[in-house]
Amino acid sequence: MKKAMLTLAIGSAIFLAACGGGKTTSTEGTKTAAPDGETIAMKSCITCHGGELQGQGNAPKISDEGSRLTEKEILNVIENGKGSMPAGVVKGADAEAVAKWLATQK
Repeated sequence: MKKAMLTLAIGSAIFLAACGGGKTTSTEGTKTAAPDGETIAMKSCITCHGGELQGQGNAPKISDEGSRLTEKEILNVIENGKGSMPAGVVKGADAEAVAKWLATQK
């Protein structure tokens, strides 16, 4: 009986190991989603600019930033900072997505 249980346990372990954890290493056919500028802005900017990006303390209102600056100008501020805003709060494709979204806010 012990031998049968041991065989069953070992067989199950081998079977489960062969099945793997369901992870796939192939990247064929997968697409990387473009960053969502609004989501990133709401996570990264609300600390200083307020929950509705209405401005608070020393941070200005940016909920209508597109009416004052172009996408390129907004990206420049995000990347290089301005006034009390530090440079690089958001970087790379995320910064570009935030600038694009903010440019539509008028």
